Amino acid sequence: MASHPKSHFSLTLFSIYSIFFIANLPSFSLSDSEIPTVYDILPRFGLPSGLLPDSVRNYTLSEDGRFEVVLDKPCYVKFDYLVYYDKTISGKLSYGSITDLKGIEVQRLFLWFDVDEIRVDLPPSENIYFQVGIINKKLDIDQFKTVHSCGKGVSAGSCLGSLKRVLQLPAPVDEIQVLITE
Repeated sequence: MASHPKSHFSLTLFSIYSIFFIANLPSFSLSDSEIPTVYDILPRFGLPSGLLPDSVRNYTLSEDGRFEVVLDKPCYVKFDYLVYYDKTISGKLSYGSITDLKGIEVQRLFLWFDVDEIRVDLPPSENIYFQVGIINKKLDIDQFKTVHSCGKGVSAGSCLGSLKRVLQLPAPVDEIQVLITE
């Protein structure tokens, strides 16, 4: 019984398609079945895992790098500066940087400023850079290598202390008058 040439062609085409389809399926094993945490994802992009607090509820990451992180609630973490994390943080993740960042603010004196971008040197160094408006602040990366606990809020003392330092006059008015008359 002779086989028909078209059936060989169809079988070959089916075999090639099957091999291509199977080769492109993601491989699953017991270790791969766990969804990586956001703390696992950040180092894969050359960033320290401690950029986000320990209260991440969930996150999404699209193929183009756009992400959204949802925290249990807004919170504060003290690094060299006090940092505020909104309940939702979003931006675009690429190797060595986060751009279009929304939901993270840093306190300077008694004012809060939006952090627009975070990046590291490539190849990696001991520095991390935070873009706040037109200001680019370089910090030691070591403080961002571990995940920090979320604080409940800003203590009244830290806000009032900053406000007092800014509003404090160099000398009382009476002392100035005495200096002028003498």
